[in-house]
Amino acid sequence: MPQLKRLIVPILAAAAVTTGLVVGMLAARAAPPGPSLDPGQIAGATASPAPPTPTPSPTPTPSPTPVPTPTPSPTPVPTPVPVPAPLTGVLVPPEVAAQHPIAVMVDDHGDARPQSGFNAASVVWQAPAEGGIPRYMLIFQENIPAAVGPVRSARYYYIAWAAEWRAVYAHSGGSPQALQTLRSEGSGQLVYNADEFRWGKSFSRVKGRFAPHNLYTDGKRLRSLAKTLKATDAAAVPVWQFAPDLLPRLRPRGGRIDVAYSYNKIRYDYDQATNTYIRSVTGEKPQVDAATGDRVAPKNVVIMLMKFGPLNDGSRKNRLEAEVVGKGTAYISTNGTTIKGSWRKVSLTKPTIFFHADGSRMTLTAGQTFVQVMQTGTKVTLTPGIPPPPEPSTSEQHRQ
Repeated sequence: MPQLKRLIVPILAAAAVTTGLVVGMLAARAAPPGPSLDPGQIAGATASPAPPTPTPSPTPTPSPTPVPTPTPSPTPVPTPVPVPAPLTGVLVPPEVAAQHPIAVMVDDHGDARPQSGFNAASVVWQAPAEGGIPRYMLIFQENIPAAVGPVRSARYYYIAWAAEWRAVYAHSGGSPQALQTLRSEGSGQLVYNADEFRWGKSFSRVKGRFAPHNLYTDGKRLRSLAKTLKATDAAAVPVWQFAPDLLPRLRPRGGRIDVAYSYNKIRYDYDQATNTYIRSVTGEKPQVDAATGDRVAPKNVVIMLMKFGPLNDGSRKNRLEAEVVGKGTAYISTNGTTIKGSWRKVSLTKPTIFFHADGSRMTLTAGQTFVQVMQTGTKVTLTPGIPPPPEPSTSEQHRQ
């Protein structure tokens, strides 16, 4: 019996173990599945759990580099092409060449000297007035004078020369013949009448001189008065022919011109270096422009011989009239050489033109022109300069 017990006990123990295993397997199948373990977890079951792997941050998308907006280049303003000034032939901007001409009557009495405005003028006319004393008319176009004067009265034949450009005509009173013409045709038909008696604010009396030799004006006031008179600016074509200065080696050295009114002798000395005629007058040697202090020295000198006679206007002032429309003898001096030719003016408003003896048009040097109008029969003394050396011939140039 004891032996039987020893056999039964191990058999029962083995059966219990087997029964437990079967029950465990059945329970495992019935239970929901748990998290599986990766080999690392199994291997390190007894170690500390590994830290969680960090979630990588998203890489930011780079912002596009801003492209600068190109600044548009300014449209280039074309440089105006210079054009010839209508009274001098000097090249100037188009707006300058379009400025309306302004003529100013200027005194030539001894007490009026030195006068102002000569060197800013494009053309200067001088002619007899009365009592043997001549008078000037300065025409300004491309230059604006700082001062002009002394301003004096109008004469009919000066109106005829100013009418060639329908100029603003500045004066202080005038002869009855001139004033009547200005009343009837001074609104642009012949000229624009700028009488100091009507437009006094455009003129002023200066200290240091006595009347009537102290009335002055200036370019700024004259240009303003031109607008008031509706003398509008407009492009104009030169009526005289102009050319550049002759080369220095082709100019003569020296030379002189002498003419005389009753109370005023005038002399021009040709200067080869500047290609100008340096001017001197009785009682003022040399002649200077009081506005600038510079010598008066035009590029061209024209001496016109014209018939003058008494006006017989009843004033007993010995006023003159002139045969301004017509033709006559002229001496034209430019580039140091004087040519005897002629002048012609076919109507009151047509230009005075200068001609060679053969009838071809005369060419002047670009720059200022002085026109000396003298009584027919006046003596004109011309002293020639030393001619330039002859140009080498073509064969001599080749040998050199």
